[in-house]
Amino acid sequence: MQVSLRIARLIFHFLRGIALAVLVFPRVERALQQSMVRDWSRRLLEICGVKLVVHQSGEVLEHSVMLVGNHVSWLDIYVINAWRPVSFVAKAEVQKWPIVGWLAKTIGTVFIRRDKRSDALRIVHQLADALKSGERICIFPEGTTSDGAQLLPFHANLLQAPIAAMAAVQPICLMYENAQGRQSLAPAYIGEVSLGASLISILRAAPLTAHLYITAPLGACDDRRELARCAQGAVHRALQLLQQRLEQSPEAAVVVNAQVSGVELN
Repeated sequence: MQVSLRIARLIFHFLRGIALAVLVFPRVERALQQSMVRDWSRRLLEICGVKLVVHQSGEVLEHSVMLVGNHVSWLDIYVINAWRPVSFVAKAEVQKWPIVGWLAKTIGTVFIRRDKRSDALRIVHQLADALKSGERICIFPEGTTSDGAQLLPFHANLLQAPIAAMAAVQPICLMYENAQGRQSLAPAYIGEVSLGASLISILRAAPLTAHLYITAPLGACDDRRELARCAQGAVHRALQLLQQRLEQSPEAAVVVNAQVSGVELN
């Protein structure tokens, strides 16, 4: 599909999302809100030419869990929501993004100012309360995006929230694959790349496969730095497994790309 046609379909999709967020979202129950977020995110991936494949290596927790993962692109949020809607923690600058920032706020994203040390403490209390009430929350403790080829160090501050709430932590890993069965860096939203340029890069690289690896939940821990170390180790191992899988059987990866867009479990 031509990039210009995909852009036109994306504009319509975002306009539809705004209409749903204004007219429907506030008036329906939580379960239906989450279903709307999941379906809208899946449709977004489809328009962008991205297929989601989910890998699981253990029990997937439904409630009172903090997902902790690597961060490659703004697209990560929609990949995760296409699998299972969660509340995210994002940098305050995201609120200023056209349309995307407003939609993120509408679906419950928590924004943090990284230039204010006191803001982290406020967010920790807010996240702990949400976890105690049974919410699913996702954070990207690298603190910024990378190209996805390797991990950046995990920051531990926000991991105080699951400790305070006595909630579980479940590491996740994201990796993107191109049509040749190799890891794709096209979705990477790094450096001085603008949101628009990042979007064009994704559309030009399509078709892509987004691999989402759900690792086993971590054991109980009362030290946030140790928790960050364990989470980073789990995400690192998952990323290595995904990368090795492509290196060992690129032909199989191409076949996956050729299938109908949707969500698959491996």
